[in-house]
Formats: sequence, C-alpha cells, structure tokens
Amino acid sequence: MNTSDKQFLSNSLKRIFVYLGIALTISFLVPFPASFVIIIITVFTISFMRRKMITKNTGINIKGMFGSTSSRPYEYSHVKYFCMSCGYQHKEASCPKCGSKMKRIG
Repeated sequence: MNTSDKQFLSNSLKRIFVYLGIALTISFLVPFPASFVIIIITVFTISFMRRKMITKNTGINIKGMFGSTSSRPYEYSHVKYFCMSCGYQHKEASCPKCGSKMKRIG
C-alpha cells in the first residue's frame, strides 16, 4: 500500500466512525421512529456539506456544471478558440474572417 491508499483508508475509517458515533448518540437520546429520520437527515446534511467543501476547495463550480447561463452550455468564458486556418481568436462556430469551421482551443 502506498501513502495515498493509506491516507484514503484512514480518512474513510474516520468518516465511518464519526457517522457511527453520531448515529449512536442520536439513537440513545431520541426514541426510535424519530431517531431514524433524524439520523438519515443528519447523514445527508453532513455528506452534502462535505461535498460542497471539497468542490469549493478544488475550484469546481457545481452551478456552472448543471445550470449554464450562456446559450451554449459547454462554452466557458476562460476557453479561447483559435481558427486553424488564419489563427483568429473567436467564439463562433465558423471563423468570422475566413469562414473555416476548424478551430483549436488555446
């Protein structure tokens, strides 16, 4: 096992024990039907917050992935397209200068 595998295993075990501790605490404090619902809500909330924190730290924009505001869903503002014939930078389907449809991303 390399270090990244060991770190992944230790983080997974920590997460399992945290979830188990929260579930046991809630189940001892609250009677059964309500405790089950509270445990499910708590686990989903913690998972959602954790996922949100991870995506924020890595720079992934979840809103941009699922709900794009531009007319072309796969066009991002930081992507530059260059015509392969004349080298002109554009965002259209074909080059406005020469009319070529071949473009590269730069």
